[in-house]
Amino acid sequence: MFGTVKRIIDWCGSFKKNLYIGFVFSFFSGWFAAMPVIWAAYTIGKLVECEGQGKTISADWIGKSIVIQLLFIFLRFLFDYLRARFQESISYELIARDRLAVGDALKRVSLGYFQNMNTGTILNSITTGLHTLEGMGIRMIDNFVGGYLNFICILLWLTCVNWRVGLIAVTGAAVSLIFLFIISKYSTRNAPILAAANKELTGATLEYARGLSVVKSFGKAGASMESMKKACRDSRDINLKIEWGYIPYNALHLLALKTASVCIVIAAFYLGFSGQLDFTYMMSIILLSFHVFGSLEPIADCAHVLAVIDDALEHLDELTKESFIDADGQQIEIAHYDIEFQNVDFSYGEGKERRQVLHNVNLKIPEYSVTAIVGPSGSGKSTICNLIARFYDADSGSVRVGGHDVKEFTCDSLLSNISMVFQNVYLFHDTVRNNICFGKPDATEAEMVEAAKKACCHDFIMALPEGYDTVIGEGGGSLSGGEKQRISIARAILKDAPIIILDEATASVDPENEHLIQTAISE
Repeated sequence: MFGTVKRIIDWCGSFKKNLYIGFVFSFFSGWFAAMPVIWAAYTIGKLVECEGQGKTISADWIGKSIVIQLLFIFLRFLFDYLRARFQESISYELIARDRLAVGDALKRVSLGYFQNMNTGTILNSITTGLHTLEGMGIRMIDNFVGGYLNFICILLWLTCVNWRVGLIAVTGAAVSLIFLFIISKYSTRNAPILAAANKELTGATLEYARGLSVVKSFGKAGASMESMKKACRDSRDINLKIEWGYIPYNALHLLALKTASVCIVIAAFYLGFSGQLDFTYMMSIILLSFHVFGSLEPIADCAHVLAVIDDALEHLDELTKESFIDADGQQIEIAHYDIEFQNVDFSYGEGKERRQVLHNVNLKIPEYSVTAIVGPSGSGKSTICNLIARFYDADSGSVRVGGHDVKEFTCDSLLSNISMVFQNVYLFHDTVRNNICFGKPDATEAEMVEAAKKACCHDFIMALPEGYDTVIGEGGGSLSGGEKQRISIARAILKDAPIIILDEATASVDPENEHLIQTAISE
């Protein structure tokens, strides 16, 4: 539990200062939360004292007392506000940073990572895991640290008034802490199971959504729902199991605190009526007994959630610390663009599922030339394209671009020399303009239109409702296969890289447009 607290604090990085300042404000907020109760007890003591002496309290003193109470309340909310100002934005800043870091990490891993890693696992870590950190990370730390700081404020005052009362408060907090450790241990044991269930649920939902067209065409809706139903049931069962296991220890945690509060009241009455405690202090202790553990009661939720947060941090570390394919790469500018394969072997999969696609391949593609790689499906045509772009690394041998092994480059410096049009086109859920300009964001309007004309897509774009500003669906779902392919080709033409890789780029284009596109590519 305390290890997770430290881990979250370390996660804050450059925002630690704001976090610590927030803890200071939380400490003062705790003091000013207790002061109205202490002052109210003092006021009651004053009234009783005056009643015993047959006196009345002056109106000035009453007015002054009200002003003091209002000041205490104002100061409490002021310090709460200042704490929130310094702490509440931290998680949003950190998650924005981490989402970008994950995006950068995923861009630099081998494509084999995505074949070996379930899509649901990646998506769950990026969405559910980071969302948990964003919504609960700093809040749980504030509840945990701030809760104990508030308790310590009141405990210090109680101990100064009477050490016996302070000892009772410490005992109650210590007993409750035992149950908090049990809750934390229980949650730590179940957090990975919960994460696995969430991953399965995310993966099953994605699979069901992606396969709807197949499901409908074969009339197998019932069968396709089975994996999703099972994932939903598993997620429900593990959540219920965690909650049912959490409830008894949370009840014992609260029981320990409530029992300590009652013992404080009994001790205060005993000490007061036996003459060992002034009446005013007795009333202060009695009133504070209902408030002293108020900040500790919600900590059971922190102990419950901290393990889930720890698991989310673990998955975040796994994603951002995955071995980058270009970890040892350098920013290299090349003088020529010859491509060469030297004794290249490559296989997909691992272990028994390993399947060799390329064996001892040697070839040389000189710059200013066009090379066609021809062969049946599965012969390794796309694999050769992927190795040139270093989406994968060869098992053995060397792939060289411009005289340099591709392993010497960073991904960005290598791919800055390459435009690719893939067999399976992906367009972003954005405007046509932004999809074409993706390869060259600073392109002028004239350059973009010229690229579209060369790719034979200008005419159908102008026929869209808002022309180049028309927003197309995710993956280009609102366009035909040929239209998507031509926009993808326009994107590659606009980038104007010295190396162009076309992986069956005209597969979805009619013969007439294929001829025009080949002419444009030749230019």
